[in-house]
Amino acid sequence: MSEKHALAVPPAAKRDAKSFEILRVWIAEQDQHVSLGAEVWEDPAAWGIFLADLARHIANAQKQAGKSKNTEAFLARLREGFEEEMDEPTDEVSGQIH
Repeated sequence: MSEKHALAVPPAAKRDAKSFEILRVWIAEQDQHVSLGAEVWEDPAAWGIFLADLARHIANAQKQAGKSKNTEAFLARLREGFEEEMDEPTDEVSGQIH
């Protein structure tokens, strides 16, 4: 991965010696590739909270970047896409823990 494509590490993660990474996602070879800390939470509900928080971060970033003016409308559309993909996946998930 080129340095110009690397995302910044959040300042709090740099300051906190106990911080750890739980998710990385790339688009490579025209597909999504993921590395994640699958052992972080045992309760699937915790992952649901994580995904909801992540959705809000995405909506906030889109607003800050001037790509969306209405955070609630953005989140509603995001939810539609999420639920559609959960109900009828457009592709199969594959891979293994390394």
